[in-house]
Amino acid sequence: MMKGALQDISHAVGNTPIVLLHKVTGGVPVEIYVKCEFLNPGGSHKDRLASNLLRRAEEDGLKPGGTIVEATSGNTGASLALLAALRGYKCVFVMPDKMSQEKIAHLRAFGARVVVCPTAVEADDPRSYYQTALRIARETENVFYANQYHNPANPEAHYLSSGPEIWQQTGGEFEVFCAGMGTGGTLSGTGKYLREKMPNVKIVGVDPVGSLYYDFVKQGRITKPFSYKVEGIGEDFFPTSMNLKILDDIVRVDDRECFLMTRDLTRLEGLFVGGSGGAAVAGAVKYAQQMLERGEANVAGRPARILVFLADGGHKYLSKIFNDDWMRENGFLEDSPGIGTVRDIVQGKRAIVSARPDARLREVIDQMKTLNISQLPVVDHGKMRGIVAEVDLLRALVSGGKTLESPIAEVVEDDYATVTPNTKIELLQGVLADAKVAIVEDGGEIVGIVTKIDLIDFLAKHRASASSPPAS
Repeated sequence: MMKGALQDISHAVGNTPIVLLHKVTGGVPVEIYVKCEFLNPGGSHKDRLASNLLRRAEEDGLKPGGTIVEATSGNTGASLALLAALRGYKCVFVMPDKMSQEKIAHLRAFGARVVVCPTAVEADDPRSYYQTALRIARETENVFYANQYHNPANPEAHYLSSGPEIWQQTGGEFEVFCAGMGTGGTLSGTGKYLREKMPNVKIVGVDPVGSLYYDFVKQGRITKPFSYKVEGIGEDFFPTSMNLKILDDIVRVDDRECFLMTRDLTRLEGLFVGGSGGAAVAGAVKYAQQMLERGEANVAGRPARILVFLADGGHKYLSKIFNDDWMRENGFLEDSPGIGTVRDIVQGKRAIVSARPDARLREVIDQMKTLNISQLPVVDHGKMRGIVAEVDLLRALVSGGKTLESPIAEVVEDDYATVTPNTKIELLQGVLADAKVAIVEDGGEIVGIVTKIDLIDFLAKHRASASSPPAS
C-alpha cells in the first residue's frame, strides 16, 4: 500500500482543525474558536457517531447485507450511508419535510431509500419521522435500527472521539465549550470527557426558539414546542441520549439570528457551514456578552475563550439559507420585514401582570376582573411556573376539588409556548394554533403575553392598513 495513503475514506474521520473567529464576534473581548466538524468526509460531526454506532452494531452481530434504518435530519443518514457503501449495507432513512432537498438528494446519491414525513406533528404521532422509522425497522428483517436519540453509543462516540481530540489539540486552554442541542450526543459525550479533564469548564447548550430544551432547563417546565426553520438542532421531545445535567447554561437563538450568522461565517470568515453552526456561534456570542456583563471576559490576564462545535457544511443549504429568494420569502433579510414580529404586538401594551404560586384563587379572580384579562402567567422568584386561565379557574371551582382559598399553584397549566420579541408573526400563527398563549421572554425576563385575540387584532389592523389607499 502506498505510503501515507488511507485504507478507505472512513479513516479520514476526525482530526478536524480549530480556528479563531475574527469578524463575527460583535467586538466582545472574548476569544471564540470553532472546531470545523464540517470537514469530516461525510460533511459533519455525525461521522464520529456513525462509526461508533456501526462498531457497536457489528459487535452485536450485524452482518453485511443487512439494512440500516434511522430517523435523521440528514447528517446522521449521510454518515451512515457513507459507511454502508464501504461495508455492504442497505439504508432506509426517514426525514421530516422541513429538510432541504440537498440533504435528500445527498442520501439518495449513496443509494439510500428516503421516506419524508410531516414536521408539524407530535413525536408520538404515527406520521412523525420518529414513529415511521420505528415502524419500518419492525417490518424489516436483518435490520439495525440506529436510534440515535436513545442509543448510548451516540454520546459514547463523542466521549471516545471528540472529547479526547479537543483535549489533545487545546490542552484545556479554554473556559467554555458550546454546541447546538439536538440528540445530545455532542454535549453529553464531549462534555463528560472535558469535565473529567477540566472540572471548571462551562458546558453551554444552544437551543432554537420552538424547541423544548430552553424552557425545561431554565424553568423546569415542559412547554408547547412549535415548528422552526433551522435544521439539525432543537427537539420536540427529550432524547435519552441528552444528559441535561451536564449543562452549566443554555442560550436561545431564533431562526433569523441563526441564518444571518451562518451567512456571515461564510462571507466574513470563509467558513462554509450549515444553519446549526450559525446557531451555535450566535449562541456563543450571546454567552460571551453575558460573560462580559458578569466580569468573566478576562482570565489570568488574557481574554476568556469559548470553543464552539460547527456541526456541518453549507453545501446542503444552498436552496435555503444561501438563497436570497428563500431568505426573503421567509422574512429573514433586512429588506423583507414580512408581517412583523412579536415586538410589534407587545409594544404599547400594559406592563406584564403575573401571579405568585401561593396566591389564592379568590385573589387571582379579583385580579383578572379588575384588569379585564383572561389569563395570567404564574411566576416564582423570576421563574415561569405556568399559566392560569379563566377556564382553569372555572373547571377547578365547578369540579368541587378546589375552593376560593386554594393556592393557584394547584391549577397552573403548561399549555403555553415561549417566544422572543424577534419571533416572526408568520411563526406565531402556528404557535397559537397549538398553545393557549405565547409568553414573550427577552433575556430570561417575561416582557409580554400574546393571546389569540391579540394576534387576530394585530392581523386585522395590518390588513386594514395594507389595503388603505395612500394619502393624497
